[in-house]
Amino acid sequence: MKKFTKVMKALSDPSRVKILKMLQRKQMCVCEIQNALGIAQSTASKHLKILEEAGLTTYKKDGLWVNYTLADGSDSPYAAAMLGNIRHWLEDEEEIADLSKQIFDIRREDICRAKDRQNQRNKP
Repeated sequence: MKKFTKVMKALSDPSRVKILKMLQRKQMCVCEIQNALGIAQSTASKHLKILEEAGLTTYKKDGLWVNYTLADGSDSPYAAAMLGNIRHWLEDEEEIADLSKQIFDIRREDICRAKDRQNQRNKP
């Protein structure tokens, strides 16, 4: 019952559902997810941790980047079932459709470059 509850709780937050919908289209790093949803990095990281613990997402380090993807569902039959269904659900929701278009214009290199410029301006 614990695995079932973890999956259901993870899916009870709209931001986490949006993250799953974005990750079904492409792998993303925290800064890209943060940018797409307009949330703080700590919030994005917290959501990703909850999704990972539920067996819904996984990550792989690639140099400095940590790339998040949808899990294969092998950790939990409940996660597998929900991942299979969520691929088809909410496709006609305007908010999901807008995010789906937007994520392909978000590039981690641009985000990091902008942060570097901001940090340079803030130095005394």
